[in-house]
Amino acid sequence: MSDNPETHTLTVRYFAALREALGASESVALPVGQTLGQLRDALIARGGRHAELLARGRALRCALNQVMADEATAVPAGAEVAFFPPVTGG
Repeated sequence: MSDNPETHTLTVRYFAALREALGASESVALPVGQTLGQLRDALIARGGRHAELLARGRALRCALNQVMADEATAVPAGAEVAFFPPVTGG
């Protein structure tokens, strides 16, 4: 997807069980000024596995550019967002 003045493209990475179901990463176009929570809602709205695995009833952590962040955090252009379960082993 190409950038325009109203959207920007970012990379969404998935870890643990999310990675197994959704793949390692994907590029997503997001309206400028949106938050991590709004990104999550947009991914849920896709339906299917995204809706199931990112559902609001599921506990998930998120990071913005490799720093833990809450869902109220604005997503800047070119950001890398990661979603993962609260506890990951390894």
